[in-house]
Amino acid sequence: MPQNEVYDLLKILEMTLDDGFSISKYAVVNKREIETLIDRIYAALPPEVQEARVFMKRKEELLNEAQAQAAKIVQDAQNEANRLISESEIRKAIERDGIRLKNEVVAEMENIKHVSMQDAEQVRLQATEESMKIREGAELYAKQVLTSLEDNLTQLQQVVKNGQIYMEQIKNDNARYAPQPNQQNNRGWANNKDAKKI
Repeated sequence: MPQNEVYDLLKILEMTLDDGFSISKYAVVNKREIETLIDRIYAALPPEVQEARVFMKRKEELLNEAQAQAAKIVQDAQNEANRLISESEIRKAIERDGIRLKNEVVAEMENIKHVSMQDAEQVRLQATEESMKIREGAELYAKQVLTSLEDNLTQLQQVVKNGQIYMEQIKNDNARYAPQPNQQNNRGWANNKDAKKI
């Protein structure tokens, strides 16, 4: 279609708008008539313009798709960033909890160590005291045993000494009362005479 026809249709469109009545700054027109004129204008456009229009429409669609994809990518990236931040926060929270638990365990171990050392010292002191008591008891018992042995030995020495004295007395008594050799002969003769008399 010639270009003049497009211009004619645009002119008719202008007149149609002018024919409408105005309300303030707005115009009231016949919508169906305007749509028909617009369709005729599109139909009157050269094929190149129509192709360009289709191309522009497709370009707009592609742009919208690209924008939608870009928005989705941005949203996904934001979600991933939020997830990573959340994981980082969780990791930091876990690390904080780990440090706190480690400190608590170390403090508890130090407390246990301190209590154990106090208990060990108490046991050592008690063992030392018991050992000293046992040693004192053993020394006292040994002293008593040795004293008893000493007393027994003293008594035994006294018994031995008394025995020696007794034996010495018996020996002296035997020596004093033993007959002299001459007395034995006389006594023997006397006995012989007495024997004859009998």
